[in-house]
Amino acid sequence: MGAFIVDSSYWELFPDSKIGVLLIKDYQMKEELAGELEDLLELSNQKAKNHLQEEQFSQNDVVQTYRKAFQKFKTKKGARSSIEALLKRVDSGKPVSTINPLVDIYNSASLRYALPVGAEDIDTFQGDLKLTITDGGDEFYLIGDDENKPTLAGELAYIDDAGAVCRCFNWRDGERTMITDNTKNAFLVIELVDSTKEDSLREALNFLEEKANYFLSAKTHQVILDKDSTQLDLD
Repeated sequence: MGAFIVDSSYWELFPDSKIGVLLIKDYQMKEELAGELEDLLELSNQKAKNHLQEEQFSQNDVVQTYRKAFQKFKTKKGARSSIEALLKRVDSGKPVSTINPLVDIYNSASLRYALPVGAEDIDTFQGDLKLTITDGGDEFYLIGDDENKPTLAGELAYIDDAGAVCRCFNWRDGERTMITDNTKNAFLVIELVDSTKEDSLREALNFLEEKANYFLSAKTHQVILDKDSTQLDLD
């Protein structure tokens, strides 16, 4: 098992950022709690409306924060933070629906705390996982797509030895490392770029850990990385 490394190229762009990580090991959904988890996601959709106070969607604070962050690196046209995509659904009256237990848990956290949360299957990683500005050309297959769409030079992405894992922060997730019904060990990450919201980051990590323990009987470990502490063993 390798490590998760946040490269210096990231800290040069976001020196005050915090990267929250939760490792979830040996998990399995408690089927008798499926209805309760659906209720949690439904309530989280309602709570997300607290982050949508402006009449014009794009003027909401969280949307502005991550749009400005995306301007600091090369992106595909139209790339937006995952939290913007979730809040857009809520704003449009199309609440985020259930996908699978772990995804439902981290979407619930994202909606409640207005932070982008992503997850990958640890057992699919090849070598170390890095968050870095890429040279471009990293192999990437979008979920459900059979065409290679490699990273751009100057793009911010999660990559391992086999290619890109997730592009433009967690804008687009790859088929190779996605969470599935067979996943047992997962890497969850929250990208905080607004240093004034660190309390929200900690609350979100605690929420994720609590729900993973309750619904998934998981072994968990949480860490917050910053420019002075830039990597984490994934064992």
